[in-house]
Amino acid sequence: MVRRMCGIKVKDTVLSKELRLGLGDIISVLWQNSLHWYGHVLRKEDNDLMKKCMEYEVEGVRLRGRPERT
Repeated sequence: MVRRMCGIKVKDTVLSKELRLGLGDIISVLWQNSLHWYGHVLRKEDNDLMKKCMEYEVEGVRLRGRPERT
């Protein structure tokens, strides 16, 4: 994933450690992007579908274990 983000092919002889040094902390970048999206959703109107989905609470109890094959 890091190679694709940097635009480097697998055939190129660049170590993964070198790529990570120039890219920064990936987790913080992903966290910032998700917060950016969350801010957009919060500013939407109350009747918007995405905002309704975020505020929706599921009723009932979730079953334990792996679901049965159907």
